[in-house]
Amino acid sequence: MQRFVLIAGCGFVGLPVARKLLEAGWQTYAITKSESSAKKLRSESFHVHGLDLRDADALHLLPRRNFDVVIHCASSGRGNIQDYQAVYFEGVKNLMANLEYENLIFCSSTSVYAQTDGSWVDESAAAEPTRETGRVLRDAEELVLAANGTVARLSGLYGPGRCVPLQKLLDGQATIEGDGTRVMNALHQLDAAGALHFLATIKSAGIVNVTDNLPVREIDWYRYVCSRLNRPLPPMGPRNLGRKRGWTSKHVSNQRLRSFGWEPIYPTFKEGLEAMLEPARS
Repeated sequence: MQRFVLIAGCGFVGLPVARKLLEAGWQTYAITKSESSAKKLRSESFHVHGLDLRDADALHLLPRRNFDVVIHCASSGRGNIQDYQAVYFEGVKNLMANLEYENLIFCSSTSVYAQTDGSWVDESAAAEPTRETGRVLRDAEELVLAANGTVARLSGLYGPGRCVPLQKLLDGQATIEGDGTRVMNALHQLDAAGALHFLATIKSAGIVNVTDNLPVREIDWYRYVCSRLNRPLPPMGPRNLGRKRGWTSKHVSNQRLRSFGWEPIYPTFKEGLEAMLEPARS
């Protein structure tokens, strides 16, 4: 049976998701914020439309508005709280009000877990973010959950051309926060895409954490990477309590998603970073 999917946001995660679903035989549609960004994707084999999901009227321009699955993986583009509200909360509302679908998957963030004590958290743990940005994500999550949709809480994304701590290290701007015991949770771009493809296929519902198998202390991350690059450890510094989504330290569990049958391509940051470290060593 032919299946139809709409990817709302065709960027760092949305583009590989669209490619995977197309390859798997889905009739794949994607929207990206502007016509200029859509033009950059014209060589892709799926349908691409330059539409702003923040504009409810724009969705009426889609040639198709009935889908098996809709995946919201748009980004605020490092925007302010107004951008968060528009892209995440209003964006979800617009998709829900203007499209027909069997399942809506919303890409949220593990930053909604505000724990700072290094404890393990799963989907049943309290998610009470301290920053406005996190609270906007939670509000959007609640809209999706009330409609029996899926909330995919993605941990810190990295992949080709994108890894914040690695880039800071290479630029000489990295510091190890406090005593270095802050726990980091990571997810490779291709594992994020694979998980969303998997969730679309199994017709999931509820909250799922999407992260790799091994949370890591910040100091251990830098010890490994610096040893591979033959670089000294960066200096110690104060905690960065000004993070947009709040300062946290927790071990995020992916056991629920793995119990469904999903496994990451890159089970830890070590495998995921390998190709990215090679050019930095030369």
